Amino acid sequence: MAQDTYTNQLIHEKSPYLLQHAHNPVDWYPWGEKAFEKARRENKPVFLSIGYSTCHWCHVMEEESFRNEAIAQILNEHFVSIKVDREERPDIDQVYLRVLTAMTGAGGWPASLFLTPDRKPFYAGTYFPPEERWGRPGFAGVLQSISKKWASAPQTVTQNSEEIARILVREVEKETAGDKIPGEESLQTAYESFKRQFDARYGGFGETPKFPQAHVLSFLLRYWKRFKAPEALEMVETTLRGMAGGGIFDHLGGGFHRYATDVRWRVPHFEKMLYDQAMLGRAYLEAYQATGTEGYALVAREVLDYVLKDLTSAAGAFYSAEDADSAENLQKPSQKSEGAYYLWTHVEILNHLGKAGGTVFSEFYGIKAQGNLTGDPTGEFSSRNVLYVARPAEDIAREHSQTPEEILKVLAEARQTLSAVRSKRARPLRDEKVLTGWNGLMISSFAFAACVLGEKRYRAAAVNAAEFLLQHLKDEKGLLSHRWCEGEVAVPGFAEDYVFFALGLLDLYEATFEPRYLREALFLSRELIRLFWDEKAGGLFSAGKENEELLLRMKEIYDGALPSANAVAVLLFLEIGHLTMDREFEEKARRILLAFSDAILRFPAGCPQVLSGIDFTLGPSHEITIAAHPGHAVLDDWMREIYRSFLPNKVVALHPAGSAGAEEIENLVPFLKNQSMIENRPTVYVCENNACRTPVTEIGRLKNILNTEG
Repeated sequence: MAQDTYTNQLIHEKSPYLLQHAHNPVDWYPWGEKAFEKARRENKPVFLSIGYSTCHWCHVMEEESFRNEAIAQILNEHFVSIKVDREERPDIDQVYLRVLTAMTGAGGWPASLFLTPDRKPFYAGTYFPPEERWGRPGFAGVLQSISKKWASAPQTVTQNSEEIARILVREVEKETAGDKIPGEESLQTAYESFKRQFDARYGGFGETPKFPQAHVLSFLLRYWKRFKAPEALEMVETTLRGMAGGGIFDHLGGGFHRYATDVRWRVPHFEKMLYDQAMLGRAYLEAYQATGTEGYALVAREVLDYVLKDLTSAAGAFYSAEDADSAENLQKPSQKSEGAYYLWTHVEILNHLGKAGGTVFSEFYGIKAQGNLTGDPTGEFSSRNVLYVARPAEDIAREHSQTPEEILKVLAEARQTLSAVRSKRARPLRDEKVLTGWNGLMISSFAFAACVLGEKRYRAAAVNAAEFLLQHLKDEKGLLSHRWCEGEVAVPGFAEDYVFFALGLLDLYEATFEPRYLREALFLSRELIRLFWDEKAGGLFSAGKENEELLLRMKEIYDGALPSANAVAVLLFLEIGHLTMDREFEEKARRILLAFSDAILRFPAGCPQVLSGIDFTLGPSHEITIAAHPGHAVLDDWMREIYRSFLPNKVVALHPAGSAGAEEIENLVPFLKNQSMIENRPTVYVCENNACRTPVTEIGRLKNILNTEG
């Protein structure tokens, strides 16, 4: 039967993930009271399925089970089925992923949970095949077993669910107890842990699947700088080179795929997430600052240019993701496979590039007649190739009696040709949700890139996205919403939205010196405290006063794919406290570290983002002021010099001499009042831990000061 024969309750939603299931024969409901009221009225358990639009195994389970009429009949007869987009409702995902991990020892998506009508869990799993396979129980059998248990012993199931809920509540409540603020010992413990996990040959940490972990790299750069530890820098560089040369990087279109399924970074899971581009773009820029290696700046540009080209809306906001799967054939759009947009056969390469160019290209990018994707249990990638840097251009040049420059020119022309060919393929689905928090991360990276690389178009990208969020996702009361999609704004903002966007605005102030962005960052920081602060134990709840009350009220310090809101808040509060001289913010940063001290001390490697905040608290930290007429020609030169070196624990402000905006910025940043131009010349003040050096009016002297600080 045709897929569109059926229509369920999801047809009224905006989420691309929910709409992917709107024509399943399963009678899906979105999360909400309507579904739970139906479960209570009909005395049925709830099947809760959580995923996201670019999740490969979510697609597999949808195709195998949720389109299966026999399985749909079981679900419709014995359950109330609820579908949740984890990106649209990270609060629900966070709570029930915690449940899933506690009940099974592992998490992941699709998350499949069974709840009582009062939302308490009693059974959980991830992907279920339709029938028993690979040691996994079949979904139809699981449904029948749970249905029978509910019918025969509902009271027992309910009692078990209540006990599970009580245990989880107790575990969450005891997680933020501590009486010692972590210091250097936590940095050193984490470093030793990463050192043990480090893959010295290919880079990265731990076994497969291998994730980029940008916040680990940023921490290691700070560790290298603080302790003069060359091994820390070596870990960062080996990892960055491995990823940039691997199949996890899109060598034709730019940007990074989500993770690699092998140790060499060669075989990716092909989805692309906005937050990965934001965090990895910044990590490569920081490595460029630390080492001066132009290759890192080049990779950062390719990541950011990918976002501008493929993940930016006409209005300037950033879209969420691109799918791993796409159609093999434009005439058969429903027949999709993973990586179809990105993979090549050897014959295709030769046909499009000719024998000479195709041979050089194949040698450089590891293209083989039999395919180069090893470890493919399903055979989906048979005879296909992903691009990765297999050999140095110098070696190929030597064998072909050419110069490396000639080989690089051949490769550049080949990439251009193949990009044009690839553009005619069916593109992966683009998830066009605009998420406030993820946009905040991307705004930070573009603003930072504008300062480091001196690129005005990156500054413009950050400004455009920030203006979109301020116009569409901040209401007249100043409250943020979490999601915009096709003109609809929905879901009250979470802590991650406030903290990521506030930090993005703070970075944007430093890239533009527009006081408005600092004022907005300050406002959102205060709202963050008002809405999310735990007055009893300290720290920020993930969901606040405007959000729906769920089974658990979560607070997180450990990082996942995204850094935790509490960890980023430490950095936000420290930076904005240094700028505004408002000690409440620095006290809140200290309270977060104290509240989570037990968790940090127990497993510091689990929270690398907060370690960067601890590094800031340990100092030295710097306040840098440029006193100059706005738009002065030398201003860009000063900024390039300030951002040339890796000096992470700093804030930068402009005292706009003789400008109408001087009073506004002086009110926001009080210490600027006494930092003026000397002899009517642009002047830079560098202060360390609230003690200022002699101001300088010559860029050479600034360079000497910053080199000393570095």
